[in-house]
Amino acid sequence: MRFSDKLRAAVLAIILTWGWKRAALAILAGALSALAMAPFNAWPVLFLTFSVAVWLIDGAAAGRWNGVPAAALSGFWFGLGYFVPGLYWVGYAFFVDAQTFAWLTPFAVLGLPSYLALFTAFGFALARLIWPRDASRVLALAASLTIAEWLRGHVLTGFPWNAFGYALSEPLALAQTASLIGLWGMTFLAVAIFASPAVLIDGSSRGRKPWRTPVAALAVLAAMLVFGTIRLSREPTRMVANTKLRIMQPDLQQDAKFNYSAKAEVMQRYLTLSDRASGPQSTGVRDANILIWPESAFPFFLTREADAMAQIADLLPKGTVLITGSVRAPDLPPGVRITRAYNSIYVIDHDGSVLSIYDKLHLVPFGEFLPFQEWMEKLGFVQLTKVTGGFIPGTIRRTLDVPGAPRALPLICYEAIFPGSIVSRDDRPGWIINVTNDGWFGLSTGPYQHLQQARMRSIEEGLPMVRAANTGISAVIDPVGRIVAHLGLGIEGVLDAGLPSAIAPTIYARIGNIPAAVIVIVALAIVLRRRFLRRKA
Repeated sequence: MRFSDKLRAAVLAIILTWGWKRAALAILAGALSALAMAPFNAWPVLFLTFSVAVWLIDGAAAGRWNGVPAAALSGFWFGLGYFVPGLYWVGYAFFVDAQTFAWLTPFAVLGLPSYLALFTAFGFALARLIWPRDASRVLALAASLTIAEWLRGHVLTGFPWNAFGYALSEPLALAQTASLIGLWGMTFLAVAIFASPAVLIDGSSRGRKPWRTPVAALAVLAAMLVFGTIRLSREPTRMVANTKLRIMQPDLQQDAKFNYSAKAEVMQRYLTLSDRASGPQSTGVRDANILIWPESAFPFFLTREADAMAQIADLLPKGTVLITGSVRAPDLPPGVRITRAYNSIYVIDHDGSVLSIYDKLHLVPFGEFLPFQEWMEKLGFVQLTKVTGGFIPGTIRRTLDVPGAPRALPLICYEAIFPGSIVSRDDRPGWIINVTNDGWFGLSTGPYQHLQQARMRSIEEGLPMVRAANTGISAVIDPVGRIVAHLGLGIEGVLDAGLPSAIAPTIYARIGNIPAAVIVIVALAIVLRRRFLRRKA
C-alpha cells in the first residue's frame, strides 16, 4: 500500500471515529495546539491539529440534525484540551491563601476551560451548519472560529486569552500583519492557514486540485513574512530624547503584598532595590527620570500612609517621578469605614505630590470582583483579593501626563490583552505603561503568555510599551514589537532603559477591526455560495 493510501486510511479512521475515542482525539488535538502559544511557540503543530479539527467536523455529518450537535461536542472537547494546559497556571492563584481557596482549585483549573470551550463548541457548530464539501470548508472553519473567538473576548466582560491568532506572533516578522488586521484578522489567518492540509485527502476527481489550498496558505504565510521583514527593516528602534526609565521588579512573594504587617519590609525592599546600582557607572535612581513600580505594589493605601509618601519623596531626586500601582481608597467622609477600593496607578512627583491617577476599568472576574457580588458574598464566597464588595471599576480610560516623557496610556494587568479598545483615536498617547502582578501564577507559562499578548498591542497600535511586573516579565517593547530590554521571570532587580518612540498610527489603529470583519464576511460569502451552488446542482 502506498504512503498516500495509508494516509487516507488513517484520516478516514479519524473521520469515522465516534464515542469516547472521538472525544479523546479532540482533546489530544486541542492539547497539542496549546504548544503553539508562549513560551513554546511551536506553531507548526497546528498544521496537524487544525486538520484534525476539519476531519472531526467532516465526520460529524453522520450525526443527527446535519451533524451540528456532534460538531459542537467535538469542538467542546477540542477547546477543553486546548484551554486546560494553556491555563493550568490559574490554579496557582488559589494556593496563595491555600487555607481559604485551595479547595476551589479543581473548579478553576477545569471550570474556566470548560466555560471557554463552549465558545470553541459554538465555532465548530457554526462551521458545520454552513459546511461545504470542498476545500472552502477551511474558510468555513476559519470564519466560524474567528466569530467564536471574538465572542469569547467580549461576552461576560470577555477573556480572549490565548486567542488562536497569537500563534502567528513568532517569529516577529509574522506578527507585523497585526498592524493591518489586528488579533481577530490574525485569528482568521491562523485557522485558515493551519487547517489547509486537511483538504489534501479530498482526491483529484472531478477536476479538483486539492494541493492548491495548502500551497495558497503557504503563499500567504510567506507574504506575511516578507511584509513583516520589510516593516521591521523600515522601522528601527528610535528612542525619546532625554527620557530614562528604571523599572523595579521586586519578585515579592504574593502573600506579602496583601499583608499589612509586612508594610515596613515591603517599603524597605522597594526603596533599596530602586536605588541599587545596575553597573559600574550607575548612580542608582539618579540615572532615571521615570521610576516604575508594579501593580498593587503595597499592602496598604499608599496616599494614606504619610511615612510611606515621605520615604518616596526622599528616594526621588528632583526631576524624577514615580509611576506605581497601588490600591486606592475612595473619597469618603472622615470616619466612614472603607469597604471597597480602586486598583490604580499613581504618578508621584519628587516632592511626594500626586500628579495623576488612573483607576482600572476592566476588572478580573473572581479575582477583583464576583459576578452577582452581594448575593455570592451572602453565600460565603469571596474573590481572591478579599476586598469586601469587590474592587470599584474606574469610569474612563485617559492618558496620563508624565513629566519628562510623552503622555502615557495606563493599563493595569490583563487590560493589555483586549485588542482594539485601549487607545482612543482622539487622544493618542506616546507610549503604553502596563503595570502587572503575575506573582499570582508562580513560575509558570502564564507570565510568558501575558507578555506575548501585551506585545501584540504594541504591534497593532504602533506604540511602545513599558511593562513593570512584580515577579516578571518586565520589559521595554518598541512599537513594532521588539523587546528592547527585559528582566526574566522570578528575578529580583532593576531594568534601566530608554523609552522607544512611537511611530505613525497603523492601519489597525486607524480603522480597527473593519479589515478583519471584511475578511470574515467575504469568507462566509464564498462558503455560502459554494454550498448553495452544490445544493442547486
